[in-house]
Amino acid sequence: MSTNETLRPGRRTFLLTTAASIAIAGLPFNARTAESKSLKIGIIGAGKIGGTLGELWAKAGHEVFLSSRHPEELEPLAKSIGAKARVGTPKEAAAFGEVILISVPYGALPQVGRDLASEIKGKVVLETGNPYPARDGDMAIPARKKGTGVASAEFLPGVRLVRAFNSLPSYELKSEAHRKGEKAAVPLAADDEAALKIAVRLVEDAGFEPVVAGKLSQAKKFDVGTPMYGKAHTARELRRSLGLAP
Repeated sequence: MSTNETLRPGRRTFLLTTAASIAIAGLPFNARTAESKSLKIGIIGAGKIGGTLGELWAKAGHEVFLSSRHPEELEPLAKSIGAKARVGTPKEAAAFGEVILISVPYGALPQVGRDLASEIKGKVVLETGNPYPARDGDMAIPARKKGTGVASAEFLPGVRLVRAFNSLPSYELKSEAHRKGEKAAVPLAADDEAALKIAVRLVEDAGFEPVVAGKLSQAKKFDVGTPMYGKAHTARELRRSLGLAP
């Protein structure tokens, strides 16, 4: 199966073809990791998107570590999630996670990359931010021009980056998860095949249909300002708009 196809009912077979020698956070990435292992997920920025995903992943059986600059404010969320959630600083969350979700204002991404460089090095990182010049300053202008897949990789060197969960508004991330009928789709882009497989699993566990757009350079197709941004689409609609095979 090509990585520019949606991973549909046969996606489990696709996951099982992963080579056992591929490593994630020092652990062997194999069929068990892909299919049944409860992952430890460090969430950097547990706001509307990060907090919602933390709750969805905990319900799917993963352990989540919620973090922000003011971790005490996350205690009520962690309490509502239950035993699968804990709270702390971004550095603690980054050290805890086998997989990392970074969901911060785009202007903060370079500093996150510098502050957590040693903790996130070599790990699978799902990154959700969108550059807005009015909020994020001048750095957002070249980021938009390059495309966020390329720009984010420059701000987070040494990680196994996946662009994910950037195109859905936070309220639809909450309301459309596990919806009946055709699921809402989440576009993904990555250069690392093993990281992509983990992201596919986490999109499914959150209650959405993954659609792989291609390499990180293809993330530009679902960046802010594109028809794919800001609204829930079905996988069929998303594939058509991205120019992918049905």
